[in-house]
Amino acid sequence: MANVATMHGSARGMTAEERKVIFASSLGTVFEWYDFYLYGSLAIYIGATFFSQYPETTRNIFTLLAFAAGFLVRPFGALVFGRLGDLVGRKYTFLVTILIMGASTFLVGILPGSATIGIAAPIILIVLRMLQGLALGGEYGGAATYVAEHAPHGRRGFYTSWIQTTATLGLFLSLLIILGIQMAMGKEAFAAWGWRIPFLLSVVLLGISVWIRMQMNESPAFKKMKEEGTQSKAPISEAFGQWKNAKIAILALLGAVAGQAVVWYSGQFYALFFLQNVLKVDAQAANIMVAIALALGTMFFVVFGWLSDKIGRKPIIMAGLLLAMLTYFPLFKAMTWAGNPALAEAQATVKATVTADPADCNFQFNPTGTAKFTTSCDIATALLTKNSVPYEVVPGAAGSTAAIKLGNAEISSYDSIKAGANAKALDASLQKSVNIALHDAGYPLVRDAVKVPDAKLNAFIAANPELKLNAEAVRGGPSTTVPTDKLVADKLLTADEAAAAGMQSMPVYTIANGGAFKMVADPAQVKWVPLVAILTVLVIYVTMVYGPIAAMLVEMFPTRIRYTGMSLPYHIGNGWFGGLLPATAFAMSAAKGDIYYGLWYPIVIAGISFVIGMLFLRETKNNDIDA
Repeated sequence: MANVATMHGSARGMTAEERKVIFASSLGTVFEWYDFYLYGSLAIYIGATFFSQYPETTRNIFTLLAFAAGFLVRPFGALVFGRLGDLVGRKYTFLVTILIMGASTFLVGILPGSATIGIAAPIILIVLRMLQGLALGGEYGGAATYVAEHAPHGRRGFYTSWIQTTATLGLFLSLLIILGIQMAMGKEAFAAWGWRIPFLLSVVLLGISVWIRMQMNESPAFKKMKEEGTQSKAPISEAFGQWKNAKIAILALLGAVAGQAVVWYSGQFYALFFLQNVLKVDAQAANIMVAIALALGTMFFVVFGWLSDKIGRKPIIMAGLLLAMLTYFPLFKAMTWAGNPALAEAQATVKATVTADPADCNFQFNPTGTAKFTTSCDIATALLTKNSVPYEVVPGAAGSTAAIKLGNAEISSYDSIKAGANAKALDASLQKSVNIALHDAGYPLVRDAVKVPDAKLNAFIAANPELKLNAEAVRGGPSTTVPTDKLVADKLLTADEAAAAGMQSMPVYTIANGGAFKMVADPAQVKWVPLVAILTVLVIYVTMVYGPIAAMLVEMFPTRIRYTGMSLPYHIGNGWFGGLLPATAFAMSAAKGDIYYGLWYPIVIAGISFVIGMLFLRETKNNDIDA
């Protein structure tokens, strides 16, 4: 593209019309990102509602992959709506994308869970996520193109950086609404049904967004091109079927966008997932920390967009990639020490060993969520991963049953296929033995209180000798008389047990520290200031790579194919490289037995983009985008 002087645009201030364009484009896009990111912010509750039939490790991966489903289809949305935007116009394409996004989000809020409609629930959920992804695939390229085509030369980085804030502001808005509802109704009610309210509120945002989009005019560059009759008749084939344009798209993807994507999703989404699911920090506290970091860091999108007009897009993006590559490991390790010091101390002093037949140990990456990992090795490693326990797999004899060694304790696993009807009892025994060993080794596990009906009290005491309970003392203490039919309904008794008792009601005792084990981060030990500082640094890395990227992509493609040309590499990078990051990193960590091992995924991808970008990517800030 031609290189032009920038003096006619860089000195003047922003006009009222330009402010309106940026505000209208940005606000509508904020609402669209809000809709899209509700799923990521509420992944724990969605997993429990729609994927409850799967083991926790598989459920986490499946939940993240359903989140990623929306990203996987984004490139197809880029092609469909990019073509429409280059043929029909930027404004009308905006209206279509926001309608699809808003309707799909609202339907998630009223979709019954798997307990009600079975396998249909996750299938419909994934379909709705894919519709969201299609809509978002057409949104970003249009917003960035629309704003850039209104911006004067020498100011495109600053103007388009406001669009770059929309993804983070959309996430920030979703977190604020979630936290507000949680505080208003309580955690239990929110987990049961309140998580649906933010999805239902999207219908209000949809109405506002459609009204805003109706006030917008078509971009001057598109109107000029249309009046001159220089539109592309086949934007897709021209953008990607001609090598002169296709090579630009390939370079944009591999030299910038792929690396930008993994830094973005590491800094915002994987960091949140790591806090909640690996470090076991309370979900509400983790959301508040991320919200504070976003509030502190978001202004840097505009700062780096403005700076890119001065020194160029490339130096800032490459610096962000390099910093992420060099510091991710120390930052995430520091996050562990600040977020769950007891877990960090236990991991540093106690490491599990799984001795197993190598043929029984599989990579537990399950893209459909339907595979069952049944071998003794897989069951053992899944249990350790669930509790964030580092482990090493040592080859054992062929055909042998996997054994877990934790400190002085050695615990035998089981094969669920061979166990048959005994699998449930063996699983309960394995989990209890491992959890007791972890607790004794210093891992921060706690046990909830449990309600025990009188008919099962003797068996409960016999099965839990570590509690040192006395049946007579328990029966002499406080109890609640509950009808047996309610005990059956609450699954505290089976129908056969109730019939055998021959009672209309019976005493129920609450046993402190007698329930299921769970790993926790002690709120009193969570160091808020260091955690927020680390999260803010990660957000600043995001702003470095993402702030200038819109201007760079717009400047790389000619007007007639700009919407299509820039949208596809952007959404392949962010939809595929970025969207698959949380699930891939989690599965890599689970396979290796190291909670940090998954960080190699963003580091390697960022490294590839850094090398290609430094060698082949040209500076674009002075390109003439009207050419």
